Amino acid sequence: MLQALVFTLASADMTLDRSRFLHGLFFCCITLMFWGMLPIALKRSTGFIDPVTLTWLRFAFAGIVMLMWQARQGKLSEFRNLSGTHSVRLIVAGTMLIVNYTFMVWGLSYLHPGAAQLSFQLAPLFLTLGGWLFLKERVFWQHWACFALMAVGMLLFFHPALESSAGMTGLGFLIIQVSALGWTAYALLQKSLFRVLSPSNILLCIYLYALVVMLPFAHPASLLTLDAQDRWVALFCCVNTLVAYGSFAQAMRYWQTVQVSACIAMTPVVTFILTEVCVGYGFFSDVIFSAEADQLSLLGMGLVVLAAISVQLLSPALEKRRIKALHALVPLTDR
Repeated sequence: MLQALVFTLASADMTLDRSRFLHGLFFCCITLMFWGMLPIALKRSTGFIDPVTLTWLRFAFAGIVMLMWQARQGKLSEFRNLSGTHSVRLIVAGTMLIVNYTFMVWGLSYLHPGAAQLSFQLAPLFLTLGGWLFLKERVFWQHWACFALMAVGMLLFFHPALESSAGMTGLGFLIIQVSALGWTAYALLQKSLFRVLSPSNILLCIYLYALVVMLPFAHPASLLTLDAQDRWVALFCCVNTLVAYGSFAQAMRYWQTVQVSACIAMTPVVTFILTEVCVGYGFFSDVIFSAEADQLSLLGMGLVVLAAISVQLLSPALEKRRIKALHALVPLTDR
């Protein structure tokens, strides 16, 4: 009887683990696909709308939908806990996310979608440095090794542009790094606000702030002149913001952070594949072209992705080792 009970419980745990894995895999794949498609849609949008207006539209759409959702869930009461310092942090975080969104679209005017997505992989480096400088988080030598590998991969990937002194490619790369720095500042500020606001309400505040602040610089009237195809592209960019971040949040419920982060690090590869599919079928042929990457560039892309995954996998293991070493020292100290 006892053996049967143990077997039943073990089977239930295996079923639950399998269910959690499949749910996590599903939501992670949705996130990967939508973030992989986004640079292609943003690249297409550069032909019919300016970056500021598109970013304003994305924030406005996401803000209105999220406001209705949070109000329906009764979660707006959290804002009573906001102090003046928290409000300032929210404003700065919102400004940094505006920089992130706008400069990403601007950078795509000079870069292949896959190259832009790969260039953004330096964001984990900036985030680690930010945590080290401002949050006093520990950075191990293995992290620096991964970041060095990432730098080598970047140089290999962009070697055709470096050899030909292609100024536009270099400019596009620098613009994407400004976008990555904006995202890093937003992420660090968001982390400092988790004690008073949920991630959803932080994003809601930022979206509504951007809707108001960007309006004087946007041109909403130009949206009325778009043809049917351009409207679908703009709508996809708006929906992408909600679906990708929503799926990302769901994936975090079922998988560990390390698993999700390692999966998301494959986004540049997905973008490259989807771009070549668009080229093969002739989609958006006026703005989407083949990367024509040689073997050295593909090797560089592989190194960048490998380094990004390694950082995510190493971080928790190194932290556990550090804590274990500290615990081992406690008996010695007591003596």
